[in-house]
Amino acid sequence: MTIARIQSFAFAGIDAVPVEVQVQISPGLPAFLVVGLPDKAVGEARERVRAALTAMGLSLPPKRVLINLAPADLLKEGSHFDLPIALAVLAAMEILPREELGEFAALGELSLDGRLNPVAGVLPAAMAASARELGLICPGPQGGEAAWAGTGFEVLAAPDLLALVNHFRGTQVLSPPVLAGVAPAGPMADLAEVRGMEASRRALEIAAAGAHNLLLIGPPGSGKSMLAARLPGLLPDLTPLAALEVSMVHSVAGMLEGGRLVMRPPFREPHHSASMAALAGGGQRAKPGEVSLAHRGVLFLDELPEFPRAALEALRQPMEAGRTTVSRAAAHVTYPARFQLVAAMNPCRCGYLGDAARECGRAPRCGEDYQGRISGPLLDRIDLTVEVQPIPPSELSRAPPGEASAVVAARVLAARELQVARYGAEGPASNAEADATRLELAPEARALAEQAADRLRLSARGYTRTLRVARSIADLAGAAVIRRQDVAEALVFRHRMPGRK
Repeated sequence: MTIARIQSFAFAGIDAVPVEVQVQISPGLPAFLVVGLPDKAVGEARERVRAALTAMGLSLPPKRVLINLAPADLLKEGSHFDLPIALAVLAAMEILPREELGEFAALGELSLDGRLNPVAGVLPAAMAASARELGLICPGPQGGEAAWAGTGFEVLAAPDLLALVNHFRGTQVLSPPVLAGVAPAGPMADLAEVRGMEASRRALEIAAAGAHNLLLIGPPGSGKSMLAARLPGLLPDLTPLAALEVSMVHSVAGMLEGGRLVMRPPFREPHHSASMAALAGGGQRAKPGEVSLAHRGVLFLDELPEFPRAALEALRQPMEAGRTTVSRAAAHVTYPARFQLVAAMNPCRCGYLGDAARECGRAPRCGEDYQGRISGPLLDRIDLTVEVQPIPPSELSRAPPGEASAVVAARVLAARELQVARYGAEGPASNAEADATRLELAPEARALAEQAADRLRLSARGYTRTLRVARSIADLAGAAVIRRQDVAEALVFRHRMPGRK
């Protein structure tokens, strides 16, 4: 009795873990068994494989068919094991050549009629297969996604199981897939539509230049969401390495549309009813959360105090470490989560704290209670805080248009290029990640920073983040070192929320 084998993958975060699918057909009572710690979706593969073979005019032999997913102590989740199980069964039935099949890894979900349905994780699986010098067999629509693994990498993207059988038996040849393109950027709002609000526009430019966290505070209708929506238009394209990493996260989440590579920084804006698992990742299958889907991009949280307290506190560790770990009884799954937080909130529940004509009767207590929903440790991780003041309609109509996004984006790009030259390819991707030892200050700038840190009682984290913002301000001005005026401007944007003691 020989055993048919084919490679597949399980996923731990964005890492593809090799899994060998082994099939043995032996004499005994007819049975079709799957072992190796499968979840319910993998266990149901038996019926999908049986139906797909029936649709091809084949049937399982009246023997004991045993499928083992090795290593046996690793939990196997997802329907993508359908295809490798079916191919290994066909090889064990001597319908497919075993040696040739052993040169490939496979993943895909089977329909009852034998068609192959798209699955999540094709891009990281293709990268892992290429590293192991294997080809990849995947559903037809995802061939372009798998082709991103590199030139010379063999991909068999088939519409159904019958096409794969015909290919291996030499009666049909599957054409190599065409490389999927780059995901379109989509329409982006222009900063020129924002009139006035010079301090807010400046803070937005600084935040874009250094990937700094930003908090916008103001009454309803003052333009907080409008400003945040224009941040993506100021950000430069992702580097090739970052684009691949972001695309792998989206692939694992099943969100890589058409297999196209993500070249623009993602912009995620979850509703304030989102749970902790939705933000930080988790759930039954430890899926990536919003912090990971916003990796190398922007996570916009509107109505910040309305989010559940536990969900907001779950952001603290990813904001520092750039990754999030989902702990489960069976395993610990880590996803990248290097995101830029942009948040917006009203100063109080009614929204009009400080406006004598419209504030509620509980002021200023209502503001203290509302702002108290945001913990001090979370606020300490905010680099820039801006009070967005509403502009009267009479002044708004007369105000000239501001600079267009393209003009500001050019300055942001120049500042980012200075950061790349300073830190190198292996160093931090932006000033927001820079170590304090990499921030060179003029003597008078250091004196001001230390004096302000004592007077404002800044924490060590707050002091470092202030210097990082100052470094971005200096980069926008093309200065080689952080100057006194750069530190002074950074301190202006690092202050307490209105009405908070």
